[in-house]
Amino acid sequence: MSKPIILKSSLFECKDYLMAFELPNLPYAHDALSEFGMSKETLEYHHDLHHKAYVDNGNKLIDGTEWSDKSLEEIIVGTYQAGSVAQNGIFNNASQHWNHIQFWEMMGPSGNNMPSELSSAINENFGSIDKFKEDFCAAGAGQFGAGWCWLVKDTDGSLKITKTENGVNPLCFGQVALLGCDVWEHSYYIDFRNKRPAYLTNFLDQLVNWENVASRM
Repeated sequence: MSKPIILKSSLFECKDYLMAFELPNLPYAHDALSEFGMSKETLEYHHDLHHKAYVDNGNKLIDGTEWSDKSLEEIIVGTYQAGSVAQNGIFNNASQHWNHIQFWEMMGPSGNNMPSELSSAINENFGSIDKFKEDFCAAGAGQFGAGWCWLVKDTDGSLKITKTENGVNPLCFGQVALLGCDVWEHSYYIDFRNKRPAYLTNFLDQLVNWENVASRM
């Protein structure tokens, strides 16, 4: 495979990404979130095995196709099939790769104080921080089976809470992902067993890097 190329994209309000799938390093040590409710073991399985599998499978699937020289965002939008019960393999691996890149960056052992710009926007759109957290947790807990819950900036500029099945993400709908939480069981079963609501509450209260979330606005 040729050397990955950095592509700047003006279509999405996101960071630049490699055109080939490449597993990024975690932005913190594997044990950095242990005291906040996400164990070293979870990150070793989730990042080193699950995320790596999306990268490896994605590279195999796009090799020799029209998508091999496209950006990750272009692959996601171009292969998404609206209304389809099951998405294709290229989309599933590309979207899950992108989702996890965001997920790692949206958490951290620091940055847990919410910037005033973000808190003001949340209060304006949801009524209060507590109401936002309640609605976000309800969306995540209510996602049947595997998927994600999101805080997004919608196409009209408003903030909304959404949930998506499997690997579907806000890029598919022209939205900006401000915060996303993985509610696939591999994200929480080691630390929380089947208690997804407790995992979601801990995610918001202990794990989110709100400075990163605010930077996406």
